[in-house]
Amino acid sequence: MAKEAKTKNKDRSKKPQGQLAQMWTVYKMTAQQDKTSVLWAALAFLLVLGGFVAITSIAFPGNILNLVIFIILGVMFGIIAAMIVMGRKAERAAYSRIAGQLGAVGAVLSNIRRGWRSAEMPVAVNPRSQDAVYRAIGPAGVVLIGEGSRSRVKVLLEDERRKVLRVAPGAPVNFVYVTNDAESTALADLSRTLYKMKKSLNRSEISVVAKRLESLGMNIPIPKGIDPNKLGKMRRG
Repeated sequence: MAKEAKTKNKDRSKKPQGQLAQMWTVYKMTAQQDKTSVLWAALAFLLVLGGFVAITSIAFPGNILNLVIFIILGVMFGIIAAMIVMGRKAERAAYSRIAGQLGAVGAVLSNIRRGWRSAEMPVAVNPRSQDAVYRAIGPAGVVLIGEGSRSRVKVLLEDERRKVLRVAPGAPVNFVYVTNDAESTALADLSRTLYKMKKSLNRSEISVVAKRLESLGMNIPIPKGIDPNKLGKMRRG
């Protein structure tokens, strides 16, 4: 009986955390890494709550019932606003922890949305330096993202540009550098950078270009830390 009780206790301790517990853990880690995150979340909460109080004070002066209702609504929407702020801060904190590591760009591309198609794994890799090129296809056309040293990855980017134009002539090709220099795009800003690019292709054109690029294949040397089974698997945003 004692052994069974111990086994049950161990099984309980191994159970995964609930969603709220996971969120709380992430928020605590974010607050430890970014001291201003809690202040920004509190400010968002107070601004939303203050906005609701101001609206009811102007629209329904002296009405206690409406004031109470709007305060409750303000608290609810204020909590949502604070959670959104903390979520974005948590995302930036997570990206800052993996910035500079092989595959960091792929982690960002795996979460990209808004009509973009991308592969989590690189389309070109220098096995010695571990510089890599990732490819995303979306409204801005084909975007090649360089990861590593700007001077070295530039050669890989130009080579990939030639390959793209060979199978999809006329397709707009853009470069984004997530490299180790001051002029590069920060990892946390990569998604926003892609979304802000000038639109050049519509949905049908994106599909055509994506299908043509599938013919390029993935004939690259695979460095340590990269799962070859994931190579070339495009996902739709």
